[in-house]
Amino acid sequence: MRRLATFDDRDSRPTIITADRILTVDDAQPEARAMLTAGGRILAIGEVAEVEAAAAGMDAERVDRPGTTIVPGFIDAHAHPLMYGQLLTWIDASPAKAGSIPEIVELLREGAKRLPAGVPIRGYGYEQRNLAERRHPTRHELDEVARDREVYIMNASGHGGVVNSFTLERYGVTRDTPNPEGGEFFRDASGELTGELSDAACNVLTGLHGVKIGHHGPNFHLADEPSEHQRQLDLVQREFLAGGVTAIGDAQVSKRELAAYLEMADRGALSMRVSMYFLSHLLDQVIELGITGPFGNAFLSATGIKLYADGTLGGWTAYFPEGYVGDPCRTGQLYHEPEEYAGLVQRAHAAGLQTATHAQSPTAIAMVVDALEVALAERPDADARHRIEHCGLPTEGDIARMAALGIRPVNQPQHHYNWGEGVEQAIGTPGERFNPLGEFVAAGVPVTISSDAPVAEPRPLEAMQAAVTRVTRRGTKLGPDALRIDAATALRAHTLEGAVSIGREHELGSLAVGKRADFAVLSADPLAVPGEELAAIRVLETWVDGSARYSTEQP
Repeated sequence: MRRLATFDDRDSRPTIITADRILTVDDAQPEARAMLTAGGRILAIGEVAEVEAAAAGMDAERVDRPGTTIVPGFIDAHAHPLMYGQLLTWIDASPAKAGSIPEIVELLREGAKRLPAGVPIRGYGYEQRNLAERRHPTRHELDEVARDREVYIMNASGHGGVVNSFTLERYGVTRDTPNPEGGEFFRDASGELTGELSDAACNVLTGLHGVKIGHHGPNFHLADEPSEHQRQLDLVQREFLAGGVTAIGDAQVSKRELAAYLEMADRGALSMRVSMYFLSHLLDQVIELGITGPFGNAFLSATGIKLYADGTLGGWTAYFPEGYVGDPCRTGQLYHEPEEYAGLVQRAHAAGLQTATHAQSPTAIAMVVDALEVALAERPDADARHRIEHCGLPTEGDIARMAALGIRPVNQPQHHYNWGEGVEQAIGTPGERFNPLGEFVAAGVPVTISSDAPVAEPRPLEAMQAAVTRVTRRGTKLGPDALRIDAATALRAHTLEGAVSIGREHELGSLAVGKRADFAVLSADPLAVPGEELAAIRVLETWVDGSARYSTEQP
């Protein structure tokens, strides 16, 4: 019989931890120099002498970390761990590896040599505007990699990519195949398939018996053997812990992810906390099963429902009905018509479920706010905490409505760090407002920042730097200073506000007596270094439940 281990008693040994500075992100006691932990909880926090007195008679172990700063474990409230794990086993075709389409083709060819015959060749990470050709590869170019098996290279946005001719033929996609609702098989001027596909069109890649989600989101639920999924999750768990991340929100859970997490928990390997958001195609099942309140344990819990309003700015599938400046023929798409979307939100809210909706364009964000306004009017709930994921380009009016309704944006500053210039190329100068964190703060809207891994690496200090400076990887500053936030706000956004966004602030997100002893040991103080140096701060150790789960000294 499978059971979920509780893990709550992992660390029963009393331990005193000291550092030059402990940033608690707790308004009642913002700073300290020592903590006492036992049984996975913080028993005392304050000055060293105070904590030593509290530990009298406990035979506490002493862990001194001079020259360091301790912060709460980072909360990555929006990530896709299993997808991230799969990509770590694919061929890296990111800008650091390939600057042109021929270089991508060569990378895929070399990677194919390491794969058994017939196994699909999968790559990831290209961003068309970073390529010399400034376009997507085509199926004919990927045919140069292989003509006898599937070749798929995923766009950096995660919302589609390009396949070879074999893949299209295998799944019966022709020039006459209609576009699925919420997705597209792209065609050239003569109507021939280019090989590019987006969002719901990726359903074909999951195979006959794979996870099908219809038009409820981009389908990146490609199947591997269960044992391979476990290996992938083990890999990504170390990546999250290496970034100081101790808790995540998995922002697109299907039966594939749930099965993988249950197996990981069953073998006692789960060391980061996972809050699951089930994809909206499962809404009826979630309600029928009654998973509408806190469910799970300290390491694996069901939290809410994930929905999609539109596509992605990075892949030019976010919905701009007037067309993209960079390609007026492209408008992107809505995953649901407003009436259908509003119905999904109202059903989830009426059942007591938190919703988290991906929305990037002003039109899509307005559709989400409209639906939530109606749902909250029908069943008022001052603490519903409905979320808008990414929330890239909200209008000032909708930001004000979000403040009034208690809607929480969950942004990813690494998006504008990695490809902010591309947003301006896509939609013009309004793109410089992409991720307007400073405007949220000014309007009284709490800010949560996260990674969206694998779209960006789970490196909270890099995300903080992007939020504080608004400077991109290429050195471009996006927009006025009013869009920036300070380092203290950024730290809170990636810790306590992240915990609030996943509904776990009573136990996570700050360092206070009674809370779980989850924290990161940093090489420098993030509130004392210049903003442009935040990403250079190293995470030396990551502790969960009062036990070290990652250290730079570990092999």
